[in-house]
Amino acid sequence: EVQASDGAFAAILADGSVVTWGSKDSGGDSSEVQDRLKDVQQVQATYRAFAAILADGSVVTWGNPDYGGDSSEVQDQLKDVQQVQATGRAFAAILADGSVVTWGDADDGGDSSAVQDQLKGVQQVQATSGAFAAILADGSVVTWGDPDFGGDSSEVQDQDRKSVV
Repeated sequence: EVQASDGAFAAILADGSVVTWGSKDSGGDSSEVQDRLKDVQQVQATYRAFAAILADGSVVTWGNPDYGGDSSEVQDQLKDVQQVQATGRAFAAILADGSVVTWGDADDGGDSSAVQDQLKGVQQVQATSGAFAAILADGSVVTWGDPDFGGDSSEVQDQDRKSVV
């Protein structure tokens, strides 16, 4: 599997390690975290950073900190991660218990605190370049991030509960 940021690549090798190349500012240099990139299951990318899910459900990030390359503020919450999705500047991780952890640029979805109490039973997360949408077990949708990129779904909130499958 190969993922790309706007200026770098990250490839998962057969042995579960990762090799990166390209612009250092876009995550092309993973040397600072290379020793932790073992048993990698999935890699996701923002415009300038990468996040790798390891077999033990933890996450390793690298690249530009302003684009989600620094997950240190939420690292203790990144356990039992099932999936990671990315906007252009932020990441969202779905945990095994159906909750979501976000980090990166607050305006592009890295801050989900306004909707955190609604992010329970999350089945899937999708992203535009500036916002996230979480589909919950009851079929409802919760959005956050830049309103100009879909982060505000209040106008259709009555409809989504009936139609999202």
